[in-house]
Amino acid sequence: MILPCLNEAEALPWVLSRMPAGFRPLVVDNASTDGSARVAADHGADVVPAATRGFGAACHAGLLAATAETVCVMDADASLDPAELPRMVAELHRLGAGGAPALVLGRRRPAARGAWPPHARLGNAVLARSLNRRAGTRLHDLGPMRAAPRADLLALGLADRRFGYPLEMVLRAARAGWRIGELEVAYLPRTGRSKVTGTVGGTVRAVRDMRRVLAEVAP
Repeated sequence: MILPCLNEAEALPWVLSRMPAGFRPLVVDNASTDGSARVAADHGADVVPAATRGFGAACHAGLLAATAETVCVMDADASLDPAELPRMVAELHRLGAGGAPALVLGRRRPAARGAWPPHARLGNAVLARSLNRRAGTRLHDLGPMRAAPRADLLALGLADRRFGYPLEMVLRAARAGWRIGELEVAYLPRTGRSKVTGTVGGTVRAVRDMRRVLAEVAP
């Protein structure tokens, strides 16, 4: 269970307390300054350092450090409930029956007012439509909760180390013939200060990075 983390000390206790049995949390500390690494360790997580700032850099550091055959990724800000993870893995196994590589994304369903600001939802919808046109997928959300086989993810050769990493994952998986599915998951108001979806500037940076990936990854 990979949890990319930048200054999430306030959210981590709840997130880690909700971790289902059988899921080993790897908190990837992306140069936090609020003691997130200490909080994570105090609550039983393994802490992986990722000194280079960037969402993709943190995710990839966690992927390299993981040892399980199946890996899950989700934000560490308490906007997503780890209790949903067994459903995600069950759906992954269903899609991947027969040995085919598969990827499952959590399709976010806002569970409270303000959980998903309009500017962030619009940016996500625009990117999902662009991805669907380019890759032939039928996705509604480029959600941050995901499940996939670790070895297959590594074989994709993901190169982006910023906010384009999640889109590159789906784009390369689709072009490699993976089975890709969605599963509805509750989306909660995050704990603490948002660095991406809660701010217009953060959303703009994420959309810019993802558009760059769409342009760079060959059809």
